[in-house]
Amino acid sequence: MHAKITKLNPNQKISFVLPIYNEEENVHRLWEELQKLKNNINLKYPQQKFLYEFVFVSDGSKDNSENLLREINQNHYEEAKVVIFGRNFGHQIAVTAGQDNATGDAIIIMDTDLQDPPEVCLDLIEKWLEGYDIVYAQRKTYKVPITKKIPAFLFYRLMAKIAHVEIPKDTGDFRLISKAVNDEMKKFPEKSRFLRGISFLTGFSEIGVQFDRADRHAGKPVYTLAKSMKLAIDGITSFSLFPIRLVTMVGLSFSVLSMIFGVLYITYALFTKQNVSGWPSLMFAIIFTGGVQMLMLGIIGEYIGRIYTQVLDRPLYTVVRKFGFENENNNSKNEKNAENTTSTNIDIGN
Repeated sequence: MHAKITKLNPNQKISFVLPIYNEEENVHRLWEELQKLKNNINLKYPQQKFLYEFVFVSDGSKDNSENLLREINQNHYEEAKVVIFGRNFGHQIAVTAGQDNATGDAIIIMDTDLQDPPEVCLDLIEKWLEGYDIVYAQRKTYKVPITKKIPAFLFYRLMAKIAHVEIPKDTGDFRLISKAVNDEMKKFPEKSRFLRGISFLTGFSEIGVQFDRADRHAGKPVYTLAKSMKLAIDGITSFSLFPIRLVTMVGLSFSVLSMIFGVLYITYALFTKQNVSGWPSLMFAIIFTGGVQMLMLGIIGEYIGRIYTQVLDRPLYTVVRKFGFENENNNSKNEKNAENTTSTNIDIGN
């Protein structure tokens, strides 16, 4: 149990990691809400004198998001940082790039469609100042179609049962992590990333803050059901060996059942001396076992595919431009920056 001891350490920096993919209708409203949030934080903690950093990651956006981010950067150069990918690498990789470039004492990860209410960050910061290193936002309610709500509900409860690390139910990537946690997360090299799980693998102190998830402010959802399923598969295969063990259990079960069926068949034939008609049951058995075998091969293939991707050891992402950073030409293990350019109207596709 943590005592409520506030960290009286002026001039600490809070970084916001903000992945952007085709959010031109939300960018300006998001920036306005973040400025309101900044003012509210300053009012609540005047003695802290926080510094702020907003790291936007354009994940291969095809609309006008990049130009809007450039505009914000030009008007707020000291705080607004922009990282631009060469193509779409996915939400988890965009967040990873934001974490790689964030320099704050606390890093807040949040979505940019305003479904993660910025005012919840006040609660996240409060718990961080009490001494917690991971403060996750846990959804009480969230408004999504029933076709997404039911799979999400089942996924979180399945993960709670089979994952080898405890991942709280109904939590997304909306959270605050300390600089120490962020530094540790950078050491995890997996390519198929499930960040909410990786943060808990670090083993730092954690606590949840409940909130009601809002409706999307504008535009169409970019996180489709297919992308949600991919994330779920990444989470399950990254944090549990249960599916691969299920293959063994199913195979053993079928072997035992076939032996029992064989003994029963022979016994029936010997004692009744009757021929057993079995074309329908035989076809059913062949089709059913064939389907199960294909499913099991698919599960094995998922794990092998992840091994293959990991062994290739390709960079997680490619950065073509960065704005607002002191040294915009630094290369890291996961980055490859293009030469500086003065063009501001660039179409970056897949």
